[in-house]
Amino acid sequence: MEIERKFLSSIPENISSYKMKELEQFYLCSEPVIRARREGDEYFLTYKSKGLMEREEVNLPLTEEAYLHLLQKADNPPIRKKRYFIPIEGTSLHIDFDIFEGELFPLVMGEIEFESGNAAKAFDMKSVPFFKREVTYDKDYHNSNLAKNGLPPNFD
Repeated sequence: MEIERKFLSSIPENISSYKMKELEQFYLCSEPVIRARREGDEYFLTYKSKGLMEREEVNLPLTEEAYLHLLQKADNPPIRKKRYFIPIEGTSLHIDFDIFEGELFPLVMGEIEFESGNAAKAFDMKSVPFFKREVTYDKDYHNSNLAKNGLPPNFD
């Protein structure tokens, strides 16, 4: 089960001091979500059920060959982003901090995964100074919809 909240963000000044991975991902289906992702030299196929803050997620390993084969079947161009891993002081949590590239630039979003729905609901976004607005419950900010529709009309 994936339990996460998402936030539009500004970029912290010290972003280059954090570990970073370049990601490329594309979608074969948006309901349910079927995604293929490249993280460096690792490849995954992911299934995500319906839901906003809480949903089932299953990851399966792929070969590069399978990833490239599936890429030819994608409905939309892949999303490319740089993902930084930012620990949240005083907690065991970290932020998956994404800076989108290409058509989705200048979108910047932070996601935090939680161990329970209660922990997610208890989190105060004001504890992270660069979070601007929560978009957990806005489907337009799901990556599958970003791939299909581009930047949401309410993006600021």
